[in-house]
Amino acid sequence: MSILQLFRRASFSHGIHPPAHKGQTAHIPVRRLPFPPLLILPLSQHIGAPSRAMIKKGEEVVRGQPIASASGAVSVPLHAPATGRIRGIERITTVRGTREPAILLEVYEASTQEVLWRTPQQPGQMDTAQMLQAIQNAGLVGLGGAAFPSHIKLRIPDDKQVDTLVINGCECEPYLSCDHRTMLEFPQDLIHGITFAMQASGTRRAIIGIEDNKMDAVHVLQKHAEKHPAISVRAVETKYPQGSEKMLIQSLLNRKVPAGGIPADIGVVVNNVGTMAALGKLLPKGEGLIERIITVTGPGVKRPGNYLAPIGTPIGFILDHVGYEGGVNEFILGGPMMGPAVSSLDTPVTKGSSGLLVLNEPGIQEETRRTWPCIKCARCVSACPMHLNPAQLGQLANAGQYEEMAQRYNLNHCFECGCCSYVCPSNIPLVQYFRIAKAINREQAA
Repeated sequence: MSILQLFRRASFSHGIHPPAHKGQTAHIPVRRLPFPPLLILPLSQHIGAPSRAMIKKGEEVVRGQPIASASGAVSVPLHAPATGRIRGIERITTVRGTREPAILLEVYEASTQEVLWRTPQQPGQMDTAQMLQAIQNAGLVGLGGAAFPSHIKLRIPDDKQVDTLVINGCECEPYLSCDHRTMLEFPQDLIHGITFAMQASGTRRAIIGIEDNKMDAVHVLQKHAEKHPAISVRAVETKYPQGSEKMLIQSLLNRKVPAGGIPADIGVVVNNVGTMAALGKLLPKGEGLIERIITVTGPGVKRPGNYLAPIGTPIGFILDHVGYEGGVNEFILGGPMMGPAVSSLDTPVTKGSSGLLVLNEPGIQEETRRTWPCIKCARCVSACPMHLNPAQLGQLANAGQYEEMAQRYNLNHCFECGCCSYVCPSNIPLVQYFRIAKAINREQAA
């Protein structure tokens, strides 16, 4: 083994190294945003069946009160992020571009906004079923962006055997630093959440993977994990998309999730550090998820930072408080690689919103936006972490051969990380082509 291999951080093959752009926010402690006059609460803030409203127009609710129940096994309830009055239930345009029902909650300005609805619990005395039910009752979903219901992720199928809980602290998307601040400021909540998740999933050990541009977080968590021999902390190479669960599993454990499979197929379950910290904080108190930390940054923001925002806060309200003065901007909820662009300032922060980026690019000329023909440079092939051929897939997409893309060229293995689009010198929007192809294939299958 060479000296280089001996000291190289754990990683995966391929991937890219975009500029981090985290310096504006990574060093600033989390600050709480004020409550907006109106909270917009979509009933579908997670993968699975939407929540079912339990309230009616004109009803008064208190902070923390359940206002929508889980409508199925793969669903979670929704809790009031503030004390106030229900204005109604209306259809709004979501970040996905669809119109879906949402609860509109008028916030009482004179309220102290204490959490007035809670049921303290003893997680250590719960069995597996009780623990999973408590996690569902808290409305917990993956806070890294996917918003998959946490109780489903931790419920291991009867035909699977899982031994390792992997905690994703990579935060590989540029600009975002909310997970970094969570690890630095709330390490005890995080460790408690990991122990609860191990109890719920039956795993024997947990590994926290953190990119090596956050060594301060590595050292903090190593210190807090000293009393927990089953929990270890490892630094991995800073590379995008290191935070993808398949990539992180490969980096930490050298195990590969089979094509079309899930991490449980190889004995692993993966959760985000923000999700685990929320679990550690909320479960003993018996409270629901009503707020989250969100990174607000970008060239168009005067006061960038990580802010604790009530779920349902419109992004326009946030922009008013961070010094946004208007201009030619693009607003992205999440990270720049995978986060969707939004056009309405009424778009609310949801459980899966990890960031609000205001990217100011008024000087871009039309020529630089132009898409050119593929020059067969193979940069996309070298970048793809799933070892696909994005150039070939792109040509098939242009020809409308969507079914062949899936059947012969493994389109469904693509998790839309955006590496191919990022490195393409011809500005071909490959990942958008793949999203369209997948959507058309789903429609035809249905």
